[in-house]
Amino acid sequence: MKKMNDAAKKQLIEIKGRTWRYDDLLVEFSSDPNSKEKQIHGLGLCEQEPRALLIQPVEVEELRSREGLFEEISTIRDAVDMPFAIVFLAVEDWNQQLSPWQAPAVFGKQDFGAGAKETLGAIETILPAIIERCYNLPENAPVVLGGYSLAALFSLWSAYESQSFAAIAAASPSVWFPGWLDYAKAHEPHAGIIYLSLGDREAKTRNPVMRTVSTCIQEQHDLLQEAGIKTTLAWNPGNHFQQPELRCAKGFSWCLEQLGKDGLFIYGHTSKG
Repeated sequence: MKKMNDAAKKQLIEIKGRTWRYDDLLVEFSSDPNSKEKQIHGLGLCEQEPRALLIQPVEVEELRSREGLFEEISTIRDAVDMPFAIVFLAVEDWNQQLSPWQAPAVFGKQDFGAGAKETLGAIETILPAIIERCYNLPENAPVVLGGYSLAALFSLWSAYESQSFAAIAAASPSVWFPGWLDYAKAHEPHAGIIYLSLGDREAKTRNPVMRTVSTCIQEQHDLLQEAGIKTTLAWNPGNHFQQPELRCAKGFSWCLEQLGKDGLFIYGHTSKG
């Protein structure tokens, strides 16, 4: 069973002159009916009459501090003339919950798990409740999934695995992940709009796996173009740890701009042939 509850009373908050409805959310889910339910805490914000829904997995500390997330929201809203709702979902075990399959540690000592399927399932299950009950979004409102680093890779992987997302905002995705490009070559994404970005100094590292990231992102971009996806590859100044909120904001803004062109609000990409 999977469900979503309000964890706190709805509030109004002002962020740089704009008023948002502010909800603390609690997502309860279980991948196995015989297992104990798990919980994901979230933060939802929306304007009046939102026209799109953004979803972003974030680290627990980001959700607690919130200042960077509010800055990200403000940057997106300044860039696009489209009211939206956004839900940040706290990820407690980054390497486990966002990894598409098991892989040995590339940095540090923690190996990568295979929890992405369960995380995606939880997100897909609560989408109707978020769209209808919480934010009263139009039934055909586009959903944009995005994130940073491993959350960006999770978002990319979700584009190949799910038809729930109109667009993907992948900021500095971990496309160096073992086996990723082989997977991407063997599958075709369902999302019709995909944003990629990378810092221009991210490949300047001693780590032999992570230093391939520039080559990998270029190859990923080529694959998307060959598949007929509306895509872009943006280069940001700096290494992997600079301005992640701003980089995410750029990605979400670009996706909303593409969706807004000519009234384009489509859930999925029609595969070729």
